Amino acid sequence: MKIYRIQSGIVLNDQENYYLLENEDWDSFFNDDALLNKAEAKIMALKPMSGDTSRLLESQLMAPIEKQEIWASGVTYYNSKLGRQEESRDSSGGAFYAHVYEAERPELFYKGNVFRTAKPGGMVRIRQDSTWNVPEPELTLAITSSGKIIGYTIGNDMSSRSIEGENPLYLPQAKTYDGSAGLGPCIYVTDEPLDKTTRIRLVIYRGESVIFEGETRLSEMKRSPEELASFLYRECSFQYGCFLMTGTGIVPGKDFTLNKGDEIHISIDSIGTLINIVN
Repeated sequence: MKIYRIQSGIVLNDQENYYLLENEDWDSFFNDDALLNKAEAKIMALKPMSGDTSRLLESQLMAPIEKQEIWASGVTYYNSKLGRQEESRDSSGGAFYAHVYEAERPELFYKGNVFRTAKPGGMVRIRQDSTWNVPEPELTLAITSSGKIIGYTIGNDMSSRSIEGENPLYLPQAKTYDGSAGLGPCIYVTDEPLDKTTRIRLVIYRGESVIFEGETRLSEMKRSPEELASFLYRECSFQYGCFLMTGTGIVPGKDFTLNKGDEIHISIDSIGTLINIVN
């Protein structure tokens, strides 16, 4: 089941048809441990949408977030550990990332909210005081207030690597700012964990040219989604649920930085593709 948030309501997709829920509050609809069962029950009472559904989604699609917070995980892939050590070499901060990769406690940090999040097709930003900027494609968990993972979406964790590399204590500035996240295009709701062979793919276009591409699989992630969610909920409560980005295994090197106008495509099997433009 895929759930889309649009300007005029909520759209449900059962792989065959699309169904429109009007006058439905997103936060109460989302924050339900039995979301899959609820969505399936809603479909039974609705008629499939007619007309050009793809055009409706394209024109009205919003990020699947209202009052939820977005948090993020760091150094959950070996490639991420290597990338963070590289960027922090001059500041002698590389040891921090080596230690957290092996530690029991994961790195978790606040990423943003609906006001700092770009919708699918919307604009993400690079900081004006940063010289090295990259997107980080991440499987993102949709979690209810009780701590249950009810589904998955795609996260674009925009990162100012020059700022983070200067000093690990600058992480909040490197990660959280206006336009620092993209989320969507939907929530893939399932009672089953995603298969470890699930692919995450990043393609960046500059004009008509591909200037970067990379791919990883969930099998490369050191920590499980359940482990990351359990640490987040140890001493934090989320009245409306939350989203948790689970880290990246695709880390562009020092020879790459984003420019305004670049188009970022992040695809994850079973979920779809999230597209954002750099502003």
